[in-house]
Amino acid sequence: MSLSPFDLPPRPDRLANAPVAAWAAPVTIPTYLPEAPSRYPAYLDRRVYQGSSGRVFPLPFHDRIQESRSDHRWLGLHVENAYLRLLVLPELGGRIQFAIDKRTGYSLFYANPVIKPALVGLTGPWLAGGVEFNWPQHHRPATFLPTTWQVDEAAGIVWCSDHDPFARMKGMHGVRLAPDSTVIELKVRLFNRSEQAQTFLWWANAAAQVHSDYQSFFPADVTVVADHAKRATSTFPAATSTYYGIDYPNRRDLDRRPDSARRVPGDRLDWPRNIPVPTSYMCVDSRGDFFGGYDHRAGAGFVHFADHHYAVGKKHWTWGDAPFGHAWNRNLADDDAAYIELMAGVFTDNQPDFSHLAPGETKTFSQYWYPLAGTGPVVAASLDAALGIERGTAQTVLRFDATRDLGTVELLVQDHHGDQLHSERFELGPDARPSVVVATAPHAVELHRDGRCLLRWQRPAAAAGTDEAARVRMQPAQEPAPPTEIASAEVLYLTGRHLEQYRHATRSPEPYWAQALVHDPGHTATHTALAARRYAEARFAQAEEHLRAALDRLTALNPNPDSGEAHYLLGLTLARRGRDDEAYAAFAKATWLAPWTGPGNHQLAVIDARHGRNDQALERASAALRAQPEQLQVRDLIVVLLRRLGRAAEAEHVLAETLTLDPLDIWALQLAGRLEAAQGHREAQTLLDVALEHARIGELETATALFTDARSADAHRPLGQTACAVLADYHAAVVADRLGDSVAAATARARARARERTWNFATRLDDVAALEAALAADPADATAAALLGHWYYAHNRVDDAIDCWRRSATHDGSDPVVWRNLGIASYNHRHDPEAATAAYERALRLAPGDPRLLSEIDQLLRRIGAPAGDRLRRLEDVPLALLKRDDLAVEYAHLLVTAGRPAHALAVFEQRQFQPWEGGEGQVLRAWERTRLALADEALDRGDAAAAAAHAELALQPPPSLGEARHPLASPARLLLTLGKALEATGEHDSAERYWREAAASRGDFTEMNPSGFSENTYFSILADRRLGESAHADESVAGLAQHAERLARTPTVIDYFATSLPSLMLFDDDPQRRVDLTVELLRAQLAILASDPATARNHLDAVLAADPSHELARDLNLHLDRTGSLP
Repeated sequence: MSLSPFDLPPRPDRLANAPVAAWAAPVTIPTYLPEAPSRYPAYLDRRVYQGSSGRVFPLPFHDRIQESRSDHRWLGLHVENAYLRLLVLPELGGRIQFAIDKRTGYSLFYANPVIKPALVGLTGPWLAGGVEFNWPQHHRPATFLPTTWQVDEAAGIVWCSDHDPFARMKGMHGVRLAPDSTVIELKVRLFNRSEQAQTFLWWANAAAQVHSDYQSFFPADVTVVADHAKRATSTFPAATSTYYGIDYPNRRDLDRRPDSARRVPGDRLDWPRNIPVPTSYMCVDSRGDFFGGYDHRAGAGFVHFADHHYAVGKKHWTWGDAPFGHAWNRNLADDDAAYIELMAGVFTDNQPDFSHLAPGETKTFSQYWYPLAGTGPVVAASLDAALGIERGTAQTVLRFDATRDLGTVELLVQDHHGDQLHSERFELGPDARPSVVVATAPHAVELHRDGRCLLRWQRPAAAAGTDEAARVRMQPAQEPAPPTEIASAEVLYLTGRHLEQYRHATRSPEPYWAQALVHDPGHTATHTALAARRYAEARFAQAEEHLRAALDRLTALNPNPDSGEAHYLLGLTLARRGRDDEAYAAFAKATWLAPWTGPGNHQLAVIDARHGRNDQALERASAALRAQPEQLQVRDLIVVLLRRLGRAAEAEHVLAETLTLDPLDIWALQLAGRLEAAQGHREAQTLLDVALEHARIGELETATALFTDARSADAHRPLGQTACAVLADYHAAVVADRLGDSVAAATARARARARERTWNFATRLDDVAALEAALAADPADATAAALLGHWYYAHNRVDDAIDCWRRSATHDGSDPVVWRNLGIASYNHRHDPEAATAAYERALRLAPGDPRLLSEIDQLLRRIGAPAGDRLRRLEDVPLALLKRDDLAVEYAHLLVTAGRPAHALAVFEQRQFQPWEGGEGQVLRAWERTRLALADEALDRGDAAAAAAHAELALQPPPSLGEARHPLASPARLLLTLGKALEATGEHDSAERYWREAAASRGDFTEMNPSGFSENTYFSILADRRLGESAHADESVAGLAQHAERLARTPTVIDYFATSLPSLMLFDDDPQRRVDLTVELLRAQLAILASDPATARNHLDAVLAADPSHELARDLNLHLDRTGSLP
């Protein structure tokens, strides 16, 4: 039996007899690599991603994956013992790519035989299969970027680490096997190396290959599950109400599948085969330590185990077992394999559900997985053993698996009184997995060894269903009230904190905090929160104002407040403003309170070290280390200080301790002279981090050398990583200024200006300071102005960004990125469409035929009401660009259909392989359907009903090249109506009637990523009813559609607070009220047509087309009225 879908290297000879072998060796895997990312920064400040903000700056943004695969050599980290073989890929976020149970040949996790990313990730590429480690948000921002790595052969562990691309926090995980054990241990260390408190979540995302006989399992106390942000809930395992738009109670009798002999009620959410739509559910309030999945065909599966007090998250995700989900399976694998994700969250039980890391704080924890063989779904599990129970009418079978050789164990079976029903002794281990038959239904089962209970199961109590706790668990979350409706400053503050903590994409904390200060102008918590926000935006003067206000209140009665946060933030702010003495005093005051003893003393030590007060710095650093013993920056600072003081032996001792604690602390490795490029230690951005650590403490020559190293490493940066060579030069200039070498500073800045600035996006406040220093030195520095503008815009400093971009364009107008960004800002913030258009035109003159610019200016022109014909002519002036982007090709196809050229539109689809974004599905499909319907109408007009039927059938059966299929809840009524009309024209009346009945039954729809009872497509359902002579049902639908239209008209429109993704990435601001107003006008036009009032219908359609001349359905209805003047 082949244990791997690809060739894995054998153990090295030196490890041939090792109980655990860990080594590094390349592995060749067929791979589809991402195309190069866009050179234009993607701000996406309104994008909703996985329920929170989808901002990606400063990371570059990918929107295309290569269409063909090639063999690619990836570095593999291999770990093997007697029972398991693992493959970790450090160049892909350190994911576990492969884990095999050598006892059975079963892959614990989905062993995708190819690396085939699809556009699911935060910045684009994302892989299915194995185990992905998502932090500091979901999905991992650096999921397709390399980590540093190390193999510890003696401990049987491989380590991977990186600095996250947003806050530069350090995340490290180690994958470990023990001798003669089936347990995979994941050891995790999360370190906030930033100077501010940060939020984070951690989800280990394990994929399992599934089919009709695969079942997930959770502890018996899981009776309620919740959607993202708990916006909806369901009972579990049987859903007793609608969830994700699916009426599960009505599916209960759908218990058979042609590819399975098992009968499973169709309302059971623990069987992926029952779930037809993309669905998440996360367990609510479970006290169990385990969950997992079981393959009934293979008789194998896996368990995840961790302490539920911190590992609170248990989640099941599926694309859904329907054509929509199958299309995504094709996008992510070449074998079309279906999979689910069984995710384990630590310090988080939902997405988004962010926890906190204080400055300098380290969180450590472990998670565990192990394989199952022959147990069935598990009802109890520990790190020693797992139990599955099969209940029959006359007997019960207990099936055991163990993670190590336990020797002789004792089994005790009890009834509900605690009386013993059965006991026996047997051998239990990975290779001794007994089944025990008992003649009754047990109430409790225990497994003992040497007087210790290894495992215990007790029959769960019957669900009360109506008790208060169950009722509370079933309550979905509620959207917070608007700020003006909240009377309490405290509640306003807490609401804002919630929005900030959860990184909400469409609601800002600022209005809540502004209103809190209206109620209480001195509210200390609000001022402190606003100060932290202003500090992160590099608005240091405003931050100081808020902190002074907070401290005025805090110290009005007592000079010693019970919180040191405001003093600590004031210290940071003053240090950034060059006022070290005042900052020192603020930090010192913060250290009076335990939570800030570590962070405050660290900053005091930095200031002392910067000013050469080495003894005092060492004293402060030692105090910081006592408060936070695992604080890596403090440890490394102590090494530097001890070396300055001539205490080399002590320095080496601390350094050795640090590298034992964290073998991938890059600053420590640099201090030890052990940076190895082959192990990822010389990644450019991380070297820049270390260089800035040295600069901060006055090690200026070392910092300068590291800036040079970072520039060199940047030439070899991985695809998708932010560039930093330009920034390294600007930082070198700052250090040269501090050294008093104005010539070197000028040379470094000239070098920066001469470099390619693409992807050199600022990340850190230190980057901002270096760019501001460059502009102070040379106000005509166009490169510094451009890069500073990019950062300002990403951090809500729009006016400052526009000023910088204008300055850059004035001194060097050759960068299309600057002009494009001015176009976005002019439209979104200055509300000046003429200036926006002019800026885009300038960008296009600099980059003629640039597909992204063409797509974006076309979006802009549509928003400002440009005629469809003008847009089409403009696009056809650059024919070579039209098929280079999905969004451009889709708009081009729509414009061709609108122009009466559907055959040309069809050619667009025949020439491109489309790659949809998760959450943006449906756009390509709508254009495809509209094209085929237009061709069907043309065929009917010329009397070719057979051709019309063929086009309608093809509209219903999209080709794989579209990359997507219809959502199961999306209405196909228009397509079915047209197919019925074509079949009627061919004389196939029975078939026509069948399709019309399907159309009539499709009254609901799936719009804006949500199910809806009525939509524009309900109109076509009504037409189908009328063709069938079902006037009563048609009239009922008309009344419902009219009520829906009026409800939309009178309800103020806001973006869904609980949205988990949005169909558009929203480059330009979109007015949701305007969009709904147009929908209302369109629905009223449809209702007028249904009422045989074409004149009124025309008025409503004219209103739609006046606002949006390219509105596709309005165009199509207008065309129908032009042709017939009556009902279709």
